[in-house]
Amino acid sequence: MSGFDDRKKGQEAKFALDAELRFKAEARRNKLLGIWVAELLGLTGDDATAYAAEVVAADFEEAGDEDVFRKVSADIKAKGLSIDDEAIRLKMTQLTGLAQQQVLAEG
Repeated sequence: MSGFDDRKKGQEAKFALDAELRFKAEARRNKLLGIWVAELLGLTGDDATAYAAEVVAADFEEAGDEDVFRKVSADIKAKGLSIDDEAIRLKMTQLTGLAQQQVLAEG
């Protein structure tokens, strides 16, 4: 029975680690997305950092990525920029991969 318990504890630990890595990667992706959009909006320095933090915070409104997407899409449209929703979603996908790499590299 001890082997089973050890295996169960190992699986639980792996699940917890995977969930933590997913959370960190999503937060990193949102920060990177916020920085990208801040540049598009003409924000620099502390304003760009503050905007990126707003994008990260937007992810806590509901499960999934739609809350983040809606925020950046609305901000881009409010600025009158001609970046369509497909381009935003593509950038989110690209940044997800980059964020995962960065989080894994940090250990």
